Amino acid sequence: MIKSELRKKYKVFRNDLSLSQIDDLSISIANQVLKLPIWEFTFYHVFLSIEEQKEINTDYILNILSGKDKNIVISKSDFKTGLMSHFLLTDNTKIKKNSYNIPEPIDDGIAISNDKIDVVFIPLLGFDKAGNRVGYGKGFYDRFLADCKPETIKIGLSFFEAEDKITDVFESDVKLDYCVTPKTIYTL
Repeated sequence: MIKSELRKKYKVFRNDLSLSQIDDLSISIANQVLKLPIWEFTFYHVFLSIEEQKEINTDYILNILSGKDKNIVISKSDFKTGLMSHFLLTDNTKIKKNSYNIPEPIDDGIAISNDKIDVVFIPLLGFDKAGNRVGYGKGFYDRFLADCKPETIKIGLSFFEAEDKITDVFESDVKLDYCVTPKTIYTL
């Protein structure tokens, strides 16, 4: 299937989920994340969920990372440049939704360069068994991930299981190392 078809398909699937289903599935995904071999690292980049898009609630993963005393990194998106800047999440970080309902830090705080980030949790709409992913189509994560160190671990989070194959993959698309669903950990 091509990305545009998958985007439509998974937006409909997500839209059909109730808030309690999203919460239950998000807890299951967080429990799966605990099984990954990623806990020796220091800097973990996590997306803050867009509730209006019915994204996975990453609060549970944030709690796990905080409980393990990890450095949590969050982003601010610049829609003019298509780039994201990254900041350490601290007790003093103030979060506000931007015009796209993306929760972001309102004060820049402590900047973290891409080469410091060890693990990235990635929002997506769908993915395939080869580690290709479908996001919202703006390329923010492809640009960000391409600028990370090669050994950075890329983990997609999905409510739904893998597609067999995404047919319109581009050379600039950055593949996942893992994708975590409520029932399965895909090693890609």
